[in-house]
Amino acid sequence: MPLDRETTEWVEHWKDEADAAFLYRVLADAEPDPTRQSLYRRLAGVEDRHTAMWRQLLADQGFKCGEARPSRRARLLAWTARRFGPGLLTTLLLKEEGREVRGYLALYRDTAPGAAKDTALTLAKESAEHAETLGGLAGKSGEPWHQMESGGFLRNVVYGFNDGLTANFGLVAGVIGASVAPHVVLLSGVAGMVADALSMGSSGYLAAKSEQEVFEHEISMEADEIRLMPEVEAEELALVYEAKGVPKDEARRRAAEIMKDPERALAEKVREELKIGEQHSTPLREGWITGTATAVGAFIPVAPFLVLHGMPAVWLAFAIAMLSHFAVGAARSVFTGRGIFRSGIDMFIVGLGVAVVGYFVGGFIARLL
Repeated sequence: MPLDRETTEWVEHWKDEADAAFLYRVLADAEPDPTRQSLYRRLAGVEDRHTAMWRQLLADQGFKCGEARPSRRARLLAWTARRFGPGLLTTLLLKEEGREVRGYLALYRDTAPGAAKDTALTLAKESAEHAETLGGLAGKSGEPWHQMESGGFLRNVVYGFNDGLTANFGLVAGVIGASVAPHVVLLSGVAGMVADALSMGSSGYLAAKSEQEVFEHEISMEADEIRLMPEVEAEELALVYEAKGVPKDEARRRAAEIMKDPERALAEKVREELKIGEQHSTPLREGWITGTATAVGAFIPVAPFLVLHGMPAVWLAFAIAMLSHFAVGAARSVFTGRGIFRSGIDMFIVGLGVAVVGYFVGGFIARLL
């Protein structure tokens, strides 16, 4: 029988919690530090309890859940952790916990009083606690469910690869549509690859450099404020602690103690007030990673023309590029939270659209000339 909208949403929450338990265990297995291993296994146990809560709610509605198996997306994340280390998966799970907090709060608001509403509130609170814990491990401060940027190496690789693949695929399709000689297709594709890689790499570098300069300026201003008006800064820091639930007298005592050491005070203000976490990359690294990933993606529709000619090269380029569009769409699901197949199909359609438009525009311009 088809499920109603409410039951379908509950099933999705049940699957999400089961995936989270699976991923925390993967994270524990990949983590070399025993203390963190223990923490991740405890978090997995809490997620198991969340899974059981949804299973019971669904059972009360007459829907029997079978054994929860990891989704394709969860398996992709697990593969990512095993290949790139636990640090990356910690950041991705932080994003997942933040998404759950928002989802459960929305469910709490929209659900009539009863067991489901109480469950949603409980899970929102516990997911928020998980997000805070993971935020601390990942070096992020504040409420992580409001900080949903994915960031990092894998994001730059995926989005750089996607840009290079899509842009150069459209360029190659346009040149093919103009019915030019094979060497012109190859030359145009290589030129497009180089130009797109340099453009994306320089954009990534400049964006990261601008952000770094903004952070440095803000930190410099904060250092001047601590030096010139320490009483005001101590009061601000005490208010931050009070907002976190620290009693007023204790907050003032703690702030005064920290302000005795200007370096410690600056680090605390940067983390608690400016919400600037530790920087794990440099503008040059950001530009290099993005530019290289773009070049690799842009090379895909060009590669067949290095070994083949005529229609075999065209069809091979089309097939490889379309498969790559599906693959990069599936990889983007790591950040978007959508299903792997649906995200892959979306990118497949985008790639097909780019090829069709590029081909016909190239042919139209060739006829005009």
